[in-house]
Amino acid sequence: MGSGFLEPVYHEALKIEFNLMSIPFEHEVALPISYKGDLLPCSYRADFVCYGDIIVELKALAVLTTREQSQLINYLKATGYRRGLLLNFGGKRIESKRMVN
Repeated sequence: MGSGFLEPVYHEALKIEFNLMSIPFEHEVALPISYKGDLLPCSYRADFVCYGDIIVELKALAVLTTREQSQLINYLKATGYRRGLLLNFGGKRIESKRMVN
C-alpha cells in the first residue's frame, strides 16, 4: 500500500494478510493489568495478539521514537507476554522492531 495512510487502514489490511497467511490472531485485544496480584480496573489494548502470545503494535509515524518502544515494553511487562513486534508503516519503508521481555 505504501506510506501515507492512517493506522486504521494498515490495521484492516494486516487482518487480511494474517488470514491469507493462516496466522492465528486476535485484534483490539484488551490486556488486563495486575498489581501485586490485584487486577486493576484499567487495561491496555493491543492492536493484535498473534499465536496467542505475541503482541503486535502498529504505527503510522514518520519516525519511531523511544515512546512507541516503551509502550510495547510496558504491554509486555504488564501482561507477562514475552514477545512483541512493533511495526511502523509511516516511513518510506516498513520499519519493524522485535522486543522481548
